[in-house]
Amino acid sequence: MEVLSQLGSNNVLWVSIVSWCIAQLLKVIFTVLKYKKLDFSRLVGSGGMPSSHSSFVMALAVGVGKVSGFDTPIFAFAIVFAFVVMYDASGVRRAAGKQAEILNKIIEEMKHQQFNLDGKLKELLGHTPKEVFAGAILGIIIASIMV
Repeated sequence: MEVLSQLGSNNVLWVSIVSWCIAQLLKVIFTVLKYKKLDFSRLVGSGGMPSSHSSFVMALAVGVGKVSGFDTPIFAFAIVFAFVVMYDASGVRRAAGKQAEILNKIIEEMKHQQFNLDGKLKELLGHTPKEVFAGAILGIIIASIMV
């Protein structure tokens, strides 16, 4: 029970979770605005505007900085971790998403042949730099307000 009590009072953890939730909710709203379609899968899906990964880790870093100080080793760890996550979101995962898109086109063209191909690959994996930046700004704002 001690652990649950400590987790419940960990403001830095909660601000990160709230920031992630808001980013995911914004993805649903932006999908409705852009495609005129309510898609609840965006609540848990990766990719899209804004990056919930970026929002999550930047809220964590800013929260740690506000609680522990921006001149501490734990803040340095949190901000470096945030930059690695954001770089990955806009780099490696974005490239994997583009590859999936191309492979899906190849699969679609080959359907009439005798290949047994199971479903489509997930294309929305990564983020554009704009989506990563928007997520990071969201995380900074949420942490600045809540911590």
